[in-house]
Amino acid sequence: MAENLHEKLIALRKERNWTKTDVARKLGIKTLSTYANWEYGTRRPDPHMIKEIATLYNVSIDYLYGHSDNSYPTGEDEDFENAIKDPDLKRWYLELPKSDEEDLMKLRKMWEIIKNEDK
Repeated sequence: MAENLHEKLIALRKERNWTKTDVARKLGIKTLSTYANWEYGTRRPDPHMIKEIATLYNVSIDYLYGHSDNSYPTGEDEDFENAIKDPDLKRWYLELPKSDEEDLMKLRKMWEIIKNEDK
């Protein structure tokens, strides 16, 4: 397990086959050097951006700060483990990070339609 924030940022990015530019864009950072400095360990993101990074990678803030070995957000572990037991859902989950932003926007819209059907 990576112990330092900058090592975790690198590992999480590489797990998804993203470039530093990809991550900076997804986080809404205007200059690549800002994000790159976080990975180099020369600077640290502010608390708001830590929350954004945790959301982007679907990990807990405690995991990013090294307070937990468990990368899943607290309280969701059991639900997540049960969900990925379904082979189709697991495949979808593993493929999702490889999707481009346009496809992700389409998926979000589809999900909103599905959620609103039950209302």
